[in-house]
Amino acid sequence: MLDLAHRRLVYGRRIRVLARHLADLLPRDASVLDVGSGDGLLARRVMELRPDLVIRGVDVLARSESHIPVELFDGVKLPFADRAFDAVTMVDVLHHAAKQERLLEEMTRVTKRVILIKDHMVRGAFAWRTLAFMDWVGNARHGVSLPYSYWSADRWSQAYARLGLRVVEQRDRLGLYPWPASLVFERDLHFIALLERASP
Repeated sequence: MLDLAHRRLVYGRRIRVLARHLADLLPRDASVLDVGSGDGLLARRVMELRPDLVIRGVDVLARSESHIPVELFDGVKLPFADRAFDAVTMVDVLHHAAKQERLLEEMTRVTKRVILIKDHMVRGAFAWRTLAFMDWVGNARHGVSLPYSYWSADRWSQAYARLGLRVVEQRDRLGLYPWPASLVFERDLHFIALLERASP
């Protein structure tokens, strides 16, 4: 029942809303690597909104069908040269990674220009429990690793500083859920951050 409700009420809206945000924030005429691309549907929707973009994906799991080219990787080392892409995106992936800061470091290594992250922040009462529930409903059926490892705002800031990344823009109100579900599942739990290197 939960799986059916999630697919009908959440997944389609999430794809539409996130595609608009990503399409709005990515630079023009960019080559983009999508880390943890899943079935590639989100990336495909972004390219439909932004035909100037070329997006390819990497993931640790192979899906039976994919909407973009997806290459398998080990979850840590990205199989690309330094600065191979204009932009790197990662949508709701870092909290699944076994070596979170190492993966973020790899993303920094392979981008020439920007990193675009959509993820979660632990802010407020019951935040962790709410995020864990959403994670389980959305991912358990796909065999995705669920370490439930979410970062606080301070932890994100520390990681950015260590890697020499600067926040260009951050959006905390994304509109992922309709009312009244937004009262429970939106709150201050989601963000999108556009990052660039603090120095060339």
